[in-house]
Amino acid sequence: MGNIKVNDNDQQIATPIALTELIAINKVLQPDMVSVQVNGEFIDREAFGSTVIKDGDQVDFLYFMGGGAR
Repeated sequence: MGNIKVNDNDQQIATPIALTELIAINKVLQPDMVSVQVNGEFIDREAFGSTVIKDGDQVDFLYFMGGGAR
């Protein structure tokens, strides 16, 4: 088991794990619309499957909202 942080919350999970698996485990809504940072670095969507999350990593799922003032 490894300890990681997901959106500033501690999470114990079997590591190493592919980022795509972590997205599924965390039931990320609209995974095709989420941006992901690992240890402060943005990950290209094409690299989600090849990005490996290890013990001690910090992962942030970021959702950008559209809209604006009238």
